[in-house]
Amino acid sequence: MSAISNIETATARVKQLTAQLNYHNQLYYQDSQSEISDFEFDQLMHELIALEKNYPELKTDDSPSQRVGGTISKSFATVVHAYPMLSLGNTYNEEELKEFDQRVRKTIGDDVEYVCELKFDGVAISLIYENGKLKTAVTRGDGVQGDDVTVNAKTIRSIPLSLAGENIPPYFEVRGEIFMPYKEFEKINIEREETGEAALANPRNAASGTLKMQDSGVVAKRKLDCYVYSLLGDNLPANNHSDALNQLQKWGFPVSATFEKKNSIDDVGTYIKTWEQARFSLPLGTDGIVIKVNSYAQQNDLGMTAKVPRWAISYKYKAESVATILESVEYQVGRTGNVTPVANLSAVQLAGTRVKRATLHNANEMERLDLHEHDTVWVEKGGEIIPKITGVDVAKRKPTAAKIEFITHCPECHATLVRKDGEANHYCLNELGCAPQIKGKIEHFIHRKAMYVDGIGTETIEQLYNLGLLKTVADLYQLTFEQLMTMERFGEKSANNLLQGLEKSKQMPFKNVLFALGIRFVGSTVAEKLATYFKNIDALKNASYEQLRQAPEVGERIAQSVLEYFGKPENLAIVAQLQATGLQFQTNETEVIKESDKLQGNTFVISGVFQFFERDELKVKIESNGGKVVSSISGKLNYVLAGENMGPAKLEKATKLGVKIISETDFLEMLK
Repeated sequence: MSAISNIETATARVKQLTAQLNYHNQLYYQDSQSEISDFEFDQLMHELIALEKNYPELKTDDSPSQRVGGTISKSFATVVHAYPMLSLGNTYNEEELKEFDQRVRKTIGDDVEYVCELKFDGVAISLIYENGKLKTAVTRGDGVQGDDVTVNAKTIRSIPLSLAGENIPPYFEVRGEIFMPYKEFEKINIEREETGEAALANPRNAASGTLKMQDSGVVAKRKLDCYVYSLLGDNLPANNHSDALNQLQKWGFPVSATFEKKNSIDDVGTYIKTWEQARFSLPLGTDGIVIKVNSYAQQNDLGMTAKVPRWAISYKYKAESVATILESVEYQVGRTGNVTPVANLSAVQLAGTRVKRATLHNANEMERLDLHEHDTVWVEKGGEIIPKITGVDVAKRKPTAAKIEFITHCPECHATLVRKDGEANHYCLNELGCAPQIKGKIEHFIHRKAMYVDGIGTETIEQLYNLGLLKTVADLYQLTFEQLMTMERFGEKSANNLLQGLEKSKQMPFKNVLFALGIRFVGSTVAEKLATYFKNIDALKNASYEQLRQAPEVGERIAQSVLEYFGKPENLAIVAQLQATGLQFQTNETEVIKESDKLQGNTFVISGVFQFFERDELKVKIESNGGKVVSSISGKLNYVLAGENMGPAKLEKATKLGVKIISETDFLEMLK
């Protein structure tokens, strides 16, 4: 891809890339089809982002690049809903559903049609469109007002940023449900387990927490999704709800294909029975059915109470719960030493799957349940995905049954377990002598998001560990061809593949190496931020608590964990061995490509959080246009480039010395 050096060519290419990306995005999310690979799509996106960075004036609010996030929101503005987001009345049986039908017919007569929709388990969202473009996204809040989460909503690829089609009103509102698909939820929990963090409780809570994150770049990586279910506004091109849903689909909105029109409450009952089990085959959680009067005119006639509409009701499925026998409790040790209790159950069918194990989370949960040996326990699926024990049938407990107490020693190496103040989990601190921790750390090290070592897997690690050839991750790079040839199922080809994979891994960047070390709470995103901020391993391992807290994404818990890791001589020894092996322990500085001399002779201090650029990107931008970035404010400084939450001490000093303070917008104007 050749560089574009003038605004006219850049404008044309941005338009072309925007059209291509919108087309492929629409094809994938509306028609479940794909004409190009994910890699090819990402390449187009990267090219667009690069052009918009070089020509900021070409970046628009509905650009496909908004999907990748990057904006930091320290707080969310409150927005009052134009139409209150009311709750729905709930019913749990057919009799109450028939009573709802009778109330409807009493007001509007027998000529009534219903629309049935699955009630998805997510977070309600209001999307405001002006002139065919997404203007604002607001959470439900208290129903009267909610939080403006537009920057985060734009990262959800199924939500259109701009619309195509006919009869698009100049201003209207769409309501929907933002959710986290099961596969993404499971993926995040695996990653959290790898970094020693507690698993997320269920997909709904995960979606809600993600939507309110401050960093929209992290939101984008979590791949939330959305289904819309309502169209609001004046002079709409539809007279009933089902026509509105069809119109939304034509405009490019994600509407679940599971909605159906029904002519009677008996037909509604059939729909409810059909989906009672079928819903478990869907890629997201559901907890019931929403029944709405189809005609807008009839909805207006029925009106609403102070809290709920009279023209709609929600039928809630009862959470499926089954009784089974608690056979035993076992304890699993993770790579960070976290000890998790797991209940072994007599196998039982639940929500379409066979369940014989359930997590007990930690000692607090075991104490709450007051578990005794061979108790009869009630099991449900939390968020209809994770089996959990919700209670005990005490009446069936044997009088002689002993209470189950959380273990005091590691089940693998027998070291005394430690429970830190303020934490619910117990830990085994014998990192170098506890087999599951050692093997877990090595498995994490070779992971594709870490060192991505080809030719080695769990079974190979098990063999190498049992032969005494692997005790730390550094031992991987001491393996020889002769050693590998002594192993079962290893020939010349597999031995060479493993050694070549290890050699190739030495080219992985510092951020990958840092993630691979397996520092507790340091996931791939945090590792990248730390690598970018500190540049090399020496600066990071010598950083103080205060210096660590200055890095992006680093809170108290992460800072303390990094300090503890580098405070242990055995970890420093492993890092030194890996350095000697030739792994990348510093971030390669980005080559500065000359753009202009517009900032020649000017010095800048950068402070705060910015909308369009990361701080490192601003540094490159200043230097590529002839300027210089310095770290401290003095009377000789030309400018302080100030973002949101600029340090008060720097602000005071700059003001006292008369240094000019400019915003990100001012800076972009200087480059025009």
